[in-house]
Amino acid sequence: MGLRPGRCYSSTKDRAFSRFSASNHRKSYVGAIPGIKTRQFNMGNGLKDFSHVLDLIVCEEAQIRDNALESIRMTINRLLNRKLGKDDYFMKIRAYPFQILRENKQAQGAGADRVSQGMSRSFGSNIGLALRVRPGQKIISVLVDAQHVDIAKQALARANPKLGIKVKIRVGTDVASIGTKPKKTRDMIKEEEKKKEEEKAEAGAEEAPEEKKGKEKAAAEKKGPEEKKPEKGKSEERKPEKGKK
Repeated sequence: MGLRPGRCYSSTKDRAFSRFSASNHRKSYVGAIPGIKTRQFNMGNGLKDFSHVLDLIVCEEAQIRDNALESIRMTINRLLNRKLGKDDYFMKIRAYPFQILRENKQAQGAGADRVSQGMSRSFGSNIGLALRVRPGQKIISVLVDAQHVDIAKQALARANPKLGIKVKIRVGTDVASIGTKPKKTRDMIKEEEKKKEEEKAEAGAEEAPEEKKGKEKAAAEKKGPEEKKPEKGKSEERKPEKGKK
C-alpha cells in the first residue's frame, strides 16, 4: 500500500504510545522503532555570527509526520542555498519526531472484508514517526543577516502548504534563542578562539623586547643632555698654602 494522506495521521486525540526501552524490552510499549526520514537537523554555516533570527511557529495543535518535516527541510534549504550560498545562513530544526505511528493493516482487494476483519481500537503495528506540536511551538529557525531577511521569509513561507496547518513567521534579533549548535561546530569555534589567543600571545611576546629597547633608548637620550654632577665624598684638589712647601 502507498503512503496515505497526512490528514489520516494529523489528529492528536489518541493516546501517545512512544515509549521504547533499549535496556529492558519488556517495558517497551513498542517492539521496534521505524527509521527516521529526516536526515539533517542543522544546515548552513554555524561558525558565522548572524544578526537576525526567523522562527517558523505553528498556530494549532497537530501531528506532523517525519516525511513532511523532511520535505519542508529540503525546500527551505534548497532555496536558501541557491540564493544566499551555504556560508550566509544557518538553519536548525527545533523539534524531533518521537511519536510512533501505528496501523492495523488489513487485506486489500476484492472480497477482503471477508478475509480480514480488524479489531476495534487495536494497537496495530509501527509504520512511521511523527512529531506532536502545540500552538506557539517553534519547529524551524533560520539565522541570517539583516539584508537577507526577506529571502529567508520567502523560504519559510513555502512550508505552509506542505504542513497542512496554520503557521506564522516571526523575525527577531535574539540570536541566542536558537539554542546550542552542533558539537562539531562548537569544537571548531573553540579551536578558532584558541588559535586567536595563541597568535595574540605571540604578537605580545614579540612586541615586549621592542618596547623595552625603546624605553631604554628614551632614558639614555634623556640623561644625555643633563650634566654629570660630581660624586659625593670627592672634592677638588686643594692648592698649596703660601709659606708651606
